[in-house]
Amino acid sequence: MKIDLWKTIIGVGGLSHEEGECHVGFICTWFGCICRIDIILAKIGIDGVNSNLATAIRTIVVLIMAWGMVFLVGAQSGISETSSRSWIFLILSGLATGACWLCYYRALQSTDASKVVPIDKLSVVINLILAFVFLHEEFTAKSAIGAVLITIGTLVMVL
Repeated sequence: MKIDLWKTIIGVGGLSHEEGECHVGFICTWFGCICRIDIILAKIGIDGVNSNLATAIRTIVVLIMAWGMVFLVGAQSGISETSSRSWIFLILSGLATGACWLCYYRALQSTDASKVVPIDKLSVVINLILAFVFLHEEFTAKSAIGAVLITIGTLVMVL
């Protein structure tokens, strides 16, 4: 099997068991590393810039990267196959993401990144609860303990 390094790095193909399959753990590891860098770069970049303008600039970059990935992996043909239901929920998700980014950048501009990030991580707890209620995902004792620890950790770091 020929390994395409770029596709391996982004988690598509490469070291996958099947062609085109993503390694979730690999993607999550990259996600964790990149998100931490993103926060520091954003905090530095937002200095002296309106938070809404900063979010718009960032969004243009994300838009270019996202469509670049679509074309890199050849997924553009899926646009016409996307159901109306998926379009509605993806648009709603985009609106929620946009609102989140606007709030996040405003908070980042207003205070220390070390205070914004822990509060942002409460989204893990909220998502666990929402996934249980709306998606009927399992909420185990391990999930509950983790949610309590995240909440306590957030409070310790912020207060």
